[in-house]
Parts: sequence; C-alpha cells; structure tokens
Amino acid sequence: MVVTFTFMRFALKPVRRKLRIIPLIAATYFMVSGGPYGIEDILGGAGFAKAILILVLLPFLWSLPTTLMIGELASSIPAEGGFYVWVRRALGSFWGYQEGWLSLAASVFDMAIYPTIFVSYLARFNPNLTEGPRAYLWSLLVVVVCCAWNLRGAPAVGEGTVGLFVLLLAPFAVFIALGFWHGFTAHPAIQWHAASTEASLSTAILVAMWNYMGWDNASTVAQEVENPQRNYPLAMVSAALLVAVTYILPLAAVALMGISVANFSTGSWADAARMIGGPVLATAVVAGGAINGFGMFNVLMMSYTRLPVAMAEDGMLPRFVTRRNSRGVPYVSVVLCALAWALALNLPFERLISIDLVLYGASLILEFVALVVLRLREPNLERPFKAGNFAVACALGLGPTALIGYALYASRDERVGSFSALLFAFLVALVGPVLYWLTAWSQSRRRLQETAAD
Repeated sequence: MVVTFTFMRFALKPVRRKLRIIPLIAATYFMVSGGPYGIEDILGGAGFAKAILILVLLPFLWSLPTTLMIGELASSIPAEGGFYVWVRRALGSFWGYQEGWLSLAASVFDMAIYPTIFVSYLARFNPNLTEGPRAYLWSLLVVVVCCAWNLRGAPAVGEGTVGLFVLLLAPFAVFIALGFWHGFTAHPAIQWHAASTEASLSTAILVAMWNYMGWDNASTVAQEVENPQRNYPLAMVSAALLVAVTYILPLAAVALMGISVANFSTGSWADAARMIGGPVLATAVVAGGAINGFGMFNVLMMSYTRLPVAMAEDGMLPRFVTRRNSRGVPYVSVVLCALAWALALNLPFERLISIDLVLYGASLILEFVALVVLRLREPNLERPFKAGNFAVACALGLGPTALIGYALYASRDERVGSFSALLFAFLVALVGPVLYWLTAWSQSRRRLQETAAD
C-alpha cells in the first residue's frame, strides 16, 4: 500500500518542461542579434562593400571562436549560471565573482537599450503614443510584461521566442526577395563604395562587434535546457549562421536597390521597405523593430537573472535570492533585476557601446582563460563537444582579445560627462574586487560569530 501511494505521488508530481533545441536557437538568436536592426550605422562609416566585408569577416574572428568555446564549456559543465560557474571552477571564487559582476554591470548599460528601441519603433506608428512621459511608461511596460513572461519559466520564454523570430524575419524574407529581384531586373546604379575616415571605419567595426556579441548569455539557463550536452553546440553554430545571414542578405538587398549610403541610417529599414514593397511591407518592418526590442529584452532577462542565483548559492549574495516559484523560476532574482533595469531606463549613457564592450570584453576574456585552464586542470572532464586540441583551445581567444583591444583603442575619446568612457568602465569594473572583499569579510565575520556561539 505504501509502495502504491509513493508511486502515485511520484506519478502525479508535475514534470518541469525544458528548453528544446529550436527554442534554444531562437533564444540565442535574440540574445545576440534580434534581426538586422542596429547594423545601419555600419554603413555610414564603411559603405556597402566594406560593411558587408566586415559582417562576413567578423564572425570568423569574433563569433566563431566564442561559439566554439561556449559549445565546449556549456556541454561539459551545463550548470545554472553558465559562464560564472566555468570561471569560478577554473580560476577560483575571486575571478568567478568578477565574472558575475562584470556581466551584471554590463547588463545595466545593455538592457536600457532594448525598451528604447521598442518605443522608437512604436513612435513610427503614431508619434503621439510616445510623447513626453509616455515614452518612459511604454519602456516600463516592456519591463513589466517581460518580467511576467519570465516568471512562467525558460521553456515559455523560448517557445514564445520562436513565434517572435518568425514574425520578425518574415518581412525581411519578402524584403530580400524584392530587393534582389529589383537589382537583377532594373539594374540600378549601385554605390558599393563610400568615402570613409579612420574614425568612421572604427565606429563601423565597433557597431558590428556589438551586434555580434552575447553568445555566452545562453549558457546561464543550462539546467533548464533539454540534453544540453548535444543541444548547446548545435544551437551555437546554428544561431551564428542565422545571425550572419540575416545581417548580410538584407544589407546586400539594400545595395542592389541602388539606395545611397547617405540616405540609409538608423531606422531606414522601413523607408527602404516602403520603396520596394509599399506601405504594408514598411509597416511590417516597423512592427519587426518593436519585436526586436521586446524580444531581446525578454530573453536577456531570462539569461541575466540566473547569475545572481548561482552567486547566491555560492554564498556571494544573500540566500533569499535563490527562492523559486512552482515552475522553478528564481522569482526573487527576476523581480530584483527588473527593478534595477527599470531604474536604469532613463540613464543618458545607455547607447555608449564602448562601455558595454569593455565590461563584456573583460568577462569574455576570462571565459577563454577558463577554457584553457580547465583543459590543464581537468583533462579527464567529459567533453561531449571539444573545440579542437589544446593548441586550438589556446588560440581561440586570440582573435576576440585582439578585437577587444582594438575597441579599447578606438573608443579612447568617448566620454561620459566629464569622464573618459574607458575610465568610467574601468571604475565600474574596480567595484567588483571591492564588493568581493566586503563579501568575504562579512562571511568570515559571520563564521567567527557562529563559532563563538557554539
């Protein structure tokens, strides 16, 4: 009787769904790209030919090494917290804490951008909708809706993202087909080249780097992914191909339409769509821009909110952060992060890509170091996917590190108020060691008090 009751209780216990391969690919795509929106500024500094060349070459130097590194580490250590866990395991608690801090600090500058994108495209439907304080209220609504969606769990976010992916790219599939057809039949004069300076070319490269970064964000939900040992490498490679294709083909279509670089800037996708497909296609592209901002915020919320949980489980944050709802979602972390990002919505430096690149770049370098150190320290670790031999593992980080160094050099003149942007980012990074030492001191003091009480 007891056996029967135990079996029935086990059978009736709800089994939590996990994120499958297609939703994981869609979620990774939105974490990195979210469609061609945002690459327009590459043209101003490079022209069509150089812009397409940058978008073709950068994946080999920036995206591919990163996806290979993540494919190996995520499949061999599929832990919640992802890259934070890898760095902590390889380099110790101090560097693990810095990895978590750098990523969460970068999220403040990164996450403020996406509700703004949503609002800017919403304004193209009706400017009155976003006048004055309404713009902030719409941004806040994005945060609230995404918070509610995330509380339903990673599978719900991932499956919903598949639908957003289709809605986002369907207009661009039509746009690309019409653009290529126009180019091959009307034979317009194509302005492949544009005059560029060193500064404008640097801007183009930095914007392209920003549009190709974020691959490691998918790793933080590893425990909520079905068969992560197989699915992570597949998702990384598939998403990398999708991102490159959905950047390059629309840009090539714009060039074949004969549109001048001078007439194509941020938000010009809708104008180009109206030229080639009329108001219906233009409206669909504008709607895609709103989906871009909403979808990216939604999946990145899923990613970033798992970091505080992993850190809290290691004693680096208060234990109450680990609390979960019936779906296994860390609801305290979701709500706290949503509040922090809501407060950051009106920050004036939300579009300073250099700050985001510096903080993200530092955390990415730590991940490449962790890959090499784990190869040395744990040679017998089961690695369902292996990114080449030891020499290849060492070489993978060279391209991304060189590009991060270039980003530091190229953004040396950017400023945040009276501060250099680089100095500002450096000061933000320095807060990490201070917080770690305060945490370590607090833990040590607590242990002494517990020992004295015993």
